[in-house]
Amino acid sequence: MKRISQSIAETLSVRQAQVDATIQLLDEGATVPFIARYRKEATGGLDDAQLRALFERLGYLRELEARRETILSSIKEQEKLTPELKCNILEADTKTRLEDLYLPYKPKRRTKAQIAREAGLEPLALSLLGDPSLSPEQAAAEFIDADKGIEGTKAALDGARQILMERFAEDASLIGQLRDYVRDNGQLSSVIVTGKEQEGAKFSDYFEYSEAISKIPSHRALALFRGRNEGMLSLTLSVAENPGGGHPCEGLISKTNAISQQSRAADDWLLETVRWAWRVKISLHTELELLSELRERAEEEAIRVFASNLHDLLLAAPAGPRITIGLDPGLRTGTKVAVVDSTGKALETDKLAAELMQRHPELKLQKLMVSEAGASVYSASALASQELSGMDVSLRGAVSIARRLQDPLAELVKIDPKSIGVGQYQHDVNQGRLVRSLEAVVEDCVNAVGVDVNTASAPLLAQVSGLSNTLAQNIVSFRDEHGAFDSRKVLKQVPRLGPKTYEQAAGFMRVMNGSNPLDRSSVHPESYPIVKKIIKETGCRIENLLGNRDELKALQPANFTTEKFGLPTVVDIISELEKPGRDPRPDFKTASFKEGVENLQDLKPEMILEGVITNVTNFGAFVDIGVHQDGLVHISNLSNKFVKDPREVVKTGNLVKVKVLEVDIPRRRIGLTLRLDDKAERKPAAKQRQEMAHKPHKKPAQAPMGNSLAAAFAKARKD
Repeated sequence: MKRISQSIAETLSVRQAQVDATIQLLDEGATVPFIARYRKEATGGLDDAQLRALFERLGYLRELEARRETILSSIKEQEKLTPELKCNILEADTKTRLEDLYLPYKPKRRTKAQIAREAGLEPLALSLLGDPSLSPEQAAAEFIDADKGIEGTKAALDGARQILMERFAEDASLIGQLRDYVRDNGQLSSVIVTGKEQEGAKFSDYFEYSEAISKIPSHRALALFRGRNEGMLSLTLSVAENPGGGHPCEGLISKTNAISQQSRAADDWLLETVRWAWRVKISLHTELELLSELRERAEEEAIRVFASNLHDLLLAAPAGPRITIGLDPGLRTGTKVAVVDSTGKALETDKLAAELMQRHPELKLQKLMVSEAGASVYSASALASQELSGMDVSLRGAVSIARRLQDPLAELVKIDPKSIGVGQYQHDVNQGRLVRSLEAVVEDCVNAVGVDVNTASAPLLAQVSGLSNTLAQNIVSFRDEHGAFDSRKVLKQVPRLGPKTYEQAAGFMRVMNGSNPLDRSSVHPESYPIVKKIIKETGCRIENLLGNRDELKALQPANFTTEKFGLPTVVDIISELEKPGRDPRPDFKTASFKEGVENLQDLKPEMILEGVITNVTNFGAFVDIGVHQDGLVHISNLSNKFVKDPREVVKTGNLVKVKVLEVDIPRRRIGLTLRLDDKAERKPAAKQRQEMAHKPHKKPAQAPMGNSLAAAFAKARKD
């Protein structure tokens, strides 16, 4: 444990005591949101990002320790565990290094080298390696033995070569050096598979492509792997020859084993053995390892991008409790319409969308574009069937769209995050790791905002710290049977919600109109005694204290600390009392889409439009400008300054002004720029066009005329 916590402390640049305390809390069942919010004294104030990193690293290192013990046990059973080897294994800090050390001792099928050893050829191999002045043929003649399958000197030397090749390939230090060299100097090349030029046209940028493997960005790496997996591209990893001739990796093998051309009898044979070792055994293994490493690195980055976009989307500004009309566009069934009241309750639905804004200007309606991604997934789910029983499945999506405008977080948690569509190459990455990352994002976002226990759905409650799907449903069932919760304390009556769960969850659940005003804040019930001391100090009733900034600012937090609750907690309590139940999400703002610009044909170069960032990738940002097809602002067009990461400039949900650079109607592609001084004749580069191709097209919306929607909206306003 000490080794693990020390390593994590060094990685995160924090004190080991902070790591030890966090690990203890995690092992006791505490969640990251709970630790971040309510156990700052124990962790020394580690934030949720540090805690997530700690949690991930802890899992990796525990797996590493388990593997280390297995390897030590295996080698010990073979009676080959020397003090030096044991020390190297104990010091190995990565799984790769550990497996390199284990390779010579790892149980494996009988190799050619093993067969040669069994035939007694190891002394021949070692003698030629140790004394290159020996004649290979003369030395081999002594090992000819027909009974052992060694018919002549050639067979003996072939067997000796196999032994040395395996020796080189299982030298952990050498393999590590070779891997590092190829990682730093290797070029990854791709070519189109013969005959696949037309079928693989979307990978045209990679028909003749080469780039240093150390510099390939994640989105290009994933595009290459996708092309290979679809049988369109062939990938090769290579290293350039030395300027003076000779392969650098072969040179490294030779140098490590003191092999060189000095005109000795065995020099040529040994150098040929080195060439065989690299080309037949080591190079392919190294290529597979480094391509796997590149894929893992690319997947990690793609998952990070998806998680970052999902975080921004979930914490997007809510429109709040207002009557909302949701329109779900569709080619087959037409545009579906739903009217929901301020609580999200579906009132009326219709399959025809009337031009309400034109017919009824007195209603002062606002037109907003909301991503429909995942609406169809929700529509067909068991939850939608339960929430909107009796409603046609084709209409449920419109209800979901209306609700996600009112409160994106509360509605989007009902949908599998992978269906929300804010990632890059999300189907090409490790799905297990993607799910774990996205689940962590959802959990952090829900707990950062908190939930109203009297209105929250079961899926939303299930994301609260400490709650499972079963407990979330138990809360909803209890609420349905007994009515609204009057206080947090009543939660203890919910079946199977025990003291530990209550401790983890209570601070994140709000009772908005209950008997205790503190229950609508993020102050944890365990800290209510601190508030009582503050009430006594100020002489204010709790109703008068909440939001009383002047009174609260005059307090000295240190006067209210206890043995259990230190200064960080008291400061948080006072801050929460100033703005009880504050929502960390930004204020709601809307983009004004240009009138008359409704489809691709309406776009013209040089147009300056307002739009909403819908997705941020490593190569740029996609923007909804109201024409049913997002445009791409390539990373080179995001700013007049160099941009390494697009998230330095924009985030999902941001309102932006863009200029149209290019419109490609046949391929439904729009090139945009945030640099409003750019000239429209500037064409997107080939990489921009390639990257734009991976953005899914939106369905064109339909808006036939009708009258029933107006009645539905009027009914909602009246109610």
